[in-house]
Amino acid sequence: MTTARDIMTPQAHTVSESASLVEAATLMREHGVGALPVMSEDGMLSGIITDRDIVVAGVAASHDVGAVAVGTVTQGIVSTVAPDEDVDRVVGVMGDQQIKRLVVVDGHEVIGMISESDLARNVDEDKIVDFVKQVYGRS
Repeated sequence: MTTARDIMTPQAHTVSESASLVEAATLMREHGVGALPVMSEDGMLSGIITDRDIVVAGVAASHDVGAVAVGTVTQGIVSTVAPDEDVDRVVGVMGDQQIKRLVVVDGHEVIGMISESDLARNVDEDKIVDFVKQVYGRS
């Protein structure tokens, strides 16, 4: 059985809710990622921020991206899976929720991320087709 741990990108980099949008964007650039799990001040996963969030909620809204905190634009509902979750379930969660990134947690610790590219590299083509239809095929 292939699991979330088998396909995830390990060592997910995180950002604090209090970090600025510039700090988040810098971390994304340094690590070559388009999303970061957001951690609350008490170390709990509180959301996810994407490069698109920074552009739409920060730049396009003419905010001072050096002064706006990540927590003010974070997508607060974040989907997670355990590392031992079956890959079919992972694809199902991502498709059902129409999400392109999924955080992998072990207890309360963020241990990885699963993105569309992880699916493309590791999941059977027919499951990828179903995922794409679910995420991009709805109006």
